[in-house]
Parts: sequence; C-alpha cells; structure tokens
Amino acid sequence: MNNSKVAVIGGGSWATAIVKILSENKVVTHWWLRNQKDIEHIRKFHHNPSYLSSVNIDADIIRPTEDLELAVRESDIIFLVVPSAFVAEVLLHLDTQILKGKIVVSAIKGMIPEENILVTDYIQKRFGVLEKDIAVIAGPCHAEEVAMEKQSYLSVASEARETAIRIEKMLQCRFINVHTIQDVVGVEYSAVIKNIIAIACGVAHGLNYGDNFQAVLVSNAMQEISRFVQAIYPKERDLNASAYLGDLLVTTYSQFSRNRTFGNMIGRGYSVKSAQMEMDMVAEGYYALKSIFEINKKYKVNIPIITAVYNVIYERITPIIEFKILQEKLN
Repeated sequence: MNNSKVAVIGGGSWATAIVKILSENKVVTHWWLRNQKDIEHIRKFHHNPSYLSSVNIDADIIRPTEDLELAVRESDIIFLVVPSAFVAEVLLHLDTQILKGKIVVSAIKGMIPEENILVTDYIQKRFGVLEKDIAVIAGPCHAEEVAMEKQSYLSVASEARETAIRIEKMLQCRFINVHTIQDVVGVEYSAVIKNIIAIACGVAHGLNYGDNFQAVLVSNAMQEISRFVQAIYPKERDLNASAYLGDLLVTTYSQFSRNRTFGNMIGRGYSVKSAQMEMDMVAEGYYALKSIFEINKKYKVNIPIITAVYNVIYERITPIIEFKILQEKLN
C-alpha cells in the first residue's frame, strides 16, 4: 500500500478514473464530490452513479466525503479534477494557508475564466503553493478507456523532478503507463488548446468535411500550438511527444471527446446553449477559447483555427462561412 494520503477533488468521469487508478495502487484517498446523493450511493453500492458507473470503488481505501476542508487537511497530495470554470468557486472557502507544504496536481485541462490564467498559476497565486509542489497530468488518456482498463499513457509534468516521480509512482499500474516531463506551462497550454482544436474538428465533421480535411486541420493545429506555446513560454521542447501531439490526437479523433462532440453539434446547426444543455457535460474548450483569444491580443500569434472557432462560438458567425474562410488558410 502506498503511504501517501491523497485527496481527489471532483466527481466527474476523469475524477472517477483517477480514483480507480489510485485504488489500483492501494492509495488511501479522500474523495470529495459536490453531489450528496452520489456520495451516499458510492458508500452504499461502491460505484459512481453519475459517471463511469462500471468502475468498482474499493470501500477499504476510497473515502467519499462532502467535507472539502477535511479531505484537504487529511492529505499530502491534492488532485484537482473539477471543470476549470468552477475551480475558484469550489476552493473559495478554503483557508489560503491550507495547501502550504502539500503537493497539488492539476488534472484540469482548462483555464480560469475571467482571470485568463492557468489553473496552476491560480493555485500559486491564491494559496502560495511553491512551484516545486505543483504538477500537471496530461494525456493522451480518456477516462472511459481507463474504466475499461485499456492500455493508456499519462504524462506528469512538474518543474521539480522528485515531485513528478512521486506522482508517477502513484499512478503507474498494470494498465497505466506514466512518464515525466519538466514543462508544466507547455504541457498545460497544449492541453488547453487541444480542446479548442477538438471543437474545430467536431464542427468540421458536423459540416461533412472528411478525414482528409481533418488530417490537414490537425497538422496545422500542431503548428498553431507550437507558435503559441513558444511565444508564451520559450523553451526547448519536443512537441511530437505524447504529452503534446498524443494528447491532441486522442482528443480530436476519439468518440469519447466531449469537445469534439460539442463542436459536431455546432456544425450540425445547434446553438451553443442547446448543445451545452443536451450534452449535460462541460466542454472545457468552450471556456478556454475565450481565454486564449484574450491572451493572444498581447502576443499576436497567428492562430487561424482558434480564431475561426472563436468566431463561430462567440461571434456567432455561421460555421459553414467561417470554415470556408479557414480552409483557404490551411496548408
């Protein structure tokens, strides 16, 4: 049994998948969920009724709770797995000193709306968590395939190698392969942008563009990510690594990608609001899109795909018109 005590903050599919991985390694986990009925159900029936209900919850080591402060205080390592739009709200009443000396792992592939900052930046700014105690989990990895115990790969990014290795050992198991990387900002921005690109791919599919177009769209998107990340945080990095390119590919091509699903509905004629209501799940790319667009007003990077998606989602330009314009900009 792993001696570290962990808190997982969030009750969605990715949080449930992480709980499954941790339980595989016998990590004692305080699992905070917002929904009281889900907590009671998990305690009684040992599975999450709302997400990945096939995953068995080991009652001996997984402890569902509605008490966020207790979960955090009792833990050495905190996994944040709530939608980025709700991070500030969820953590609002926590004492700003409560995370001092703890490792905080962001498994959130989004940005803090309004503030237009990365989740890790928010944690450092609000709670004073040191850079060496921050880590980020990236894919390529879908929660649904973790639930089915399909061979999957995770990347753990931290500027402190010892922190990354500690998290790696906690997550590595018979169906999860983990490698470490020292590029928190690059990995986090890439994870944010790939959700926007997945929306673009979904829109294209909804407009009946084919695989040929999507291949060009994704290859151009990788160039776009490279330009943006290098402008924000110049560093020597291999963007062909799985933490970058792999995560982009799985999100843009997979049937499980909620961002691609969201985009597909927009391409088929749904309004943004109706698509969100029908999905009943958060598409992180929707929120990230506005943040990246606002940030780029300063850096002025050439990002035609992100701009096209922004025009469709926020400027309400007809997808068929916007993508006709976009296809002339791709190569």
